[in-house]
Parts: sequence; structure tokens; C-alpha cells
Amino acid sequence: MMHDLAIIGAGPAGMSAALEAAGLGLSVLVLDEQPAPGGQIFRAVERAAADPALRGEYADSGALLARRFRAMPNVDYRPGTQLWNIDAATGLLSFRAPDGPGEAQAARILLATGAQERPVPVPGWTLPGVMSAGAAQILLKQAGAVPKGKLVLAGQGPLLWLLAAQLARAGAPPALLLETTPRGALRRALSAGGLWAGRAMLAKGLALVWEARRAGMRVVSGVRGLRAEGDGRVQRVAWQGGSAPCDTLLLHEGVIPSTHIARALGLAHRWDSAQLCWRPELDEWGASSDPRIAIAGDGAGIGGWPAAVEAGALAALDAAHRAGRLDAAARDRRAAPHRHALARALALRPFLDALYAPAPEVLAPADDTTLVCRCEEVTAGQVRQAARLGATGPNQAKAYLRTGMGPCQGRMCGTTVAALIAETRGISLEEAGALRPRAPYKPITVGELAGLPVEELG
Repeated sequence: MMHDLAIIGAGPAGMSAALEAAGLGLSVLVLDEQPAPGGQIFRAVERAAADPALRGEYADSGALLARRFRAMPNVDYRPGTQLWNIDAATGLLSFRAPDGPGEAQAARILLATGAQERPVPVPGWTLPGVMSAGAAQILLKQAGAVPKGKLVLAGQGPLLWLLAAQLARAGAPPALLLETTPRGALRRALSAGGLWAGRAMLAKGLALVWEARRAGMRVVSGVRGLRAEGDGRVQRVAWQGGSAPCDTLLLHEGVIPSTHIARALGLAHRWDSAQLCWRPELDEWGASSDPRIAIAGDGAGIGGWPAAVEAGALAALDAAHRAGRLDAAARDRRAAPHRHALARALALRPFLDALYAPAPEVLAPADDTTLVCRCEEVTAGQVRQAARLGATGPNQAKAYLRTGMGPCQGRMCGTTVAALIAETRGISLEEAGALRPRAPYKPITVGELAGLPVEELG
């Protein structure tokens, strides 16, 4: 069966696109790795919405969106399904589902793969007890689990304050927040604008800051030289001018688009100097450089879940137009309120991007002993040496060090390797480039490959 639209991911952008497209009569396929709709931001929302620690947008907007998605006809929703290849020329999607390998075909494909946390390689970050803030939030949403003992948050960004407030509500308030926002960042952010137009979102953020501070969390600003220390597991967190006991250290330096599939497909990307990351080149409907592929949500550039909802709807309207269900005038008329809401959702983004731009030592760790590729156990010093020997970017570094060739396929090391090479060679991050992954996007077994039709293997 040829679907009108295949959506990869059932987060805010994917669910919104499915609702819009199915409502216009398109046949919609949704493939999602998670066992239930919601994506990362609304993970397990149907089960955990009643948790008082997760009140607010998660319990209200997230649960409503998931209920509407579940109730929509014409949507072939397949949870627990990992996409491992797309043939953009034919629209053929190859995946592994709970019942084994499978294939499907679609006239149009929407990547709604969301964001990933920016890797934060600091000395000691591989010690047990050190994890990302996003991972801790997953545990909270998925299992109601909270860290025990002395909890320290380190880094910057809205997620840290949200998590601090949620953990406090759950009875596990963090003891300390080590904020790495560079001094002078607030002044630069104020000049970036967007405060008045984004005042509603700003007020929500300030409320979370107040809630976390009121719970007793101490805040140290301008932190540099962060490192985790301990014998067999993290026991202390240290920084220039201080240290503190620590049983669990949660690191976070913002999020970046998840572009793994988009780069594997060879889609055009551009360097975003404001968000310090690569993002796909898209038109106003989310259409990529490939005539069959569109991208919506944080995978197209970080904007938050309200923006993702609107971008997903716009991509669906364009899919309906391409399928002959809407003429251009009807598409544009339906798109107008979504564009207005999208602009409102993105109004504060210039301020946030300027305020939370990561420091150079976050992008390129100063300590040569810092492990940057955990899969292949490669240090920052080894990457710098490879750059001095001739590696001009992360793709070339593969030949020297195997960075990006482990199970994560460069998701955790690619950006850091590029930054280290750029620093060492005195070139820009844009010139250093990005890893070019290949299918399979996620590991599959030889048995699964052998079970594919012969024409697919050819």
C-alpha cells in the first residue's frame, strides 16, 4: 500500500502533522520508536499525566494532543518501531517492528525526529552517577524515578530549571545548580530582542526559576572548568574556585536538532550561527532539498514544542496540496493561523539563543584527557593530534581514530570532534563540517537483513 504521508516520530510535530493530514483525508503512516505517543517532551504522558511533579503543559497540552492523536482515524500508528533506512527515490521505508522487520511506502515522508541534548564531555563524565538532565527527566516521566543523595545540576538552559522544579515537586530537590552561562550573556541576550513578544513564555520560565530557588537549590553562576571526580563513581563535582560533594551529577548545555537521518539522506544543511548547530535547509512548508522529504519540529531547528505543533501542521497542509487534496489558495488560507501561532511561539528564541550559547570549552573540551568518543574511547587530545596530522573534519577523523563508528554512529561525539578539529586547525565550525552517517540508521541484525526481499537488498 502506498501511503499519502509517512511520519517518522510521534512527538508534538509528528502528532500534529498526522492530525492535520488525516483530517484532510490523507492516508497517514506514523512510525515511532517509543511505546506510546508523546516524543521526548511528552514522553509517557498518557500514563504519567496525573503525577503532580509533571503538572503544567506536560499534563495538560501533552495529554490532550496524545488523546486527539489516538482518536484520529486514517492513521496507521506503529509504536515501538525503529526506522533504519529510507529510499528517497521510491519512498520505501525499512524498519524493525515488535513483530519483526517490515517495509512500507509513502508518496511523501515527514521527518519529525525532534532534538537531542548537546553532548557535554567534561573530565569524569563517564563515571557512574553522571548523566544528562534529559535522561533524568526520562526516568522521572517513564518510571517516576528520582535520584537519591546529593544531586547537582550543571550547565545551562530552560530544561535545567524545569527539571529542578519537577524534582522538587517529586520530593528530590537538587542541592546545587552550577550555571555555566558566560558572564555578559544576559546583556547580549537583552539586545537580541524578542522579550515583549515572547513575554508569556518568559513569564513561565521565570516562574520555574522562582520555584526551584524557593525549594532551597543553591546556584553558582559563571562556572568554568567543570569536572566530575570520584573512585568508581562520582563523589564530587569540582570547578574553578570550588567543589561540592555529589552523588548524582546531571549535565545539560541545551539541545540541538536530531539530523542523523537527514544527513544520511544527503539533504542540504546549513550552519546555524545562533544555535551553534547544523540544521536542514527548508522552505516555509518544511520541504527539504529532496522532493519527497519534509522536516518539522526541533529536527528542523530548535523552537520548542508549541512551534513544533505548528510546523507539523504546515508540513501536513503542504503534503495535502502535493497530493491534490488542497489547491494553493486553500492551503495558504488554512496555514495563516498556524503561521501566526508559529511566529508567537518563536518570538523569544533570539533571546534564548543569545543567553544560552555554549562557551567554547563546552564545544571543544580544553583538557586533552577528556574522553569525547565513548564508543571507541577516544580523547580530546587524540582528536587534536589527528587534526594536526591532516584530518580536516569529523569524516576524515574516522580514518584516524574510528570516531563516529561505534553504536551511537557519531550522535554523541560528532559535534565535539568537529569543534576540536576546527579549534586545532584555526577554521570555523562550518568549515569543519558534520559527520555523514549511512544507513542503517539504527543497528539491525544479519538475520533481519537476510529476511528482506531480494529487490531491497539490490
